[in-house]
Amino acid sequence: MAHRSLPKIELHLHLDCSLSFEVARQIKPELSREDYETNFVAPPKCTDLADYLTRAVKGFELMQTREQLHLVTLDLFKQLKADNVIYAEIRFAPLLHTREGLSPEEVVETVLKASLEGIENYGIEARLILCTLRRFNEEQSLQTAKLVHNYRGTLVAGMDIAGDEAGYPIDAHLKAFNYARENEIKCTAHAGEACGAQSVWQTIRQFYPHRIGHGVRSVEDESLLQFIKQQGLHLEVCPTSNIQVNVFDRIENHPVDMLYKKGLSLSINTDARTISDTTLEKEYQKLADTFGWTLEQFKYCNLEAIEHAFAPEALKAQIRKRLLNAYQ
Repeated sequence: MAHRSLPKIELHLHLDCSLSFEVARQIKPELSREDYETNFVAPPKCTDLADYLTRAVKGFELMQTREQLHLVTLDLFKQLKADNVIYAEIRFAPLLHTREGLSPEEVVETVLKASLEGIENYGIEARLILCTLRRFNEEQSLQTAKLVHNYRGTLVAGMDIAGDEAGYPIDAHLKAFNYARENEIKCTAHAGEACGAQSVWQTIRQFYPHRIGHGVRSVEDESLLQFIKQQGLHLEVCPTSNIQVNVFDRIENHPVDMLYKKGLSLSINTDARTISDTTLEKEYQKLADTFGWTLEQFKYCNLEAIEHAFAPEALKAQIRKRLLNAYQ
């Protein structure tokens, strides 16, 4: 089955972790392919999430001016087009791109403008998710939540918390997520990746997210799986990334197939196209080869993805129609 031709939805995708070699070299002409493959792409096995995240630094270092942000955003749209992604939610942390003097607002506006251009040029629908990071303080987190609120009505559709789950508690982010809830901001949150089921419980109870980024270690607690299913919480599953950061030792032991069979809402995502050296086409192939997934499973995951996307209902209906036609 040629997965390339299938229309796909991607909900969990980090902008600063998805720079192609072409765009990285355009910004930094002295960059060799060897240097790129050593520093931007992680090995198939990292020691842990913190090790994996050292590669993200290389990405956002090259995303500090309007021009750089514009180039990187359009480059990602080009990659999505090649992967036949028809709807994507692209996430980034505005506060990471202020080292050379841009304000967080200027960062958002630049990515916003480039995304509108990408939608126009490549015929892909997209929305933006602004991330706070685990290591940010209370003020930085709240600032990020307020940015989402201030750009309501644009492509900015929601908020996320990312970063080193094992290294930092959630206390500094309670204010930001309370603000999001009071202002009806759609939220997703990374959990159940570097830490186990307890972290997922805590994230659900304190942040009230609509979706969970990864969430795969929820399998460590059957009652949590039942709760996630009852609440209709959606899991943004990123198989290759999970193996790379050693959440599971190998793809054969990844719980994605079990989560599907238990009837949980989930989608398949790349997480970080560069760091994980992957595409959705590759992810689908991996699941087909390992678990015997066919059109039926991919159709389910894509329909669940659009159902839980932070997009207007009219747009969801259009995309749903396209998916149903393609996955006959």
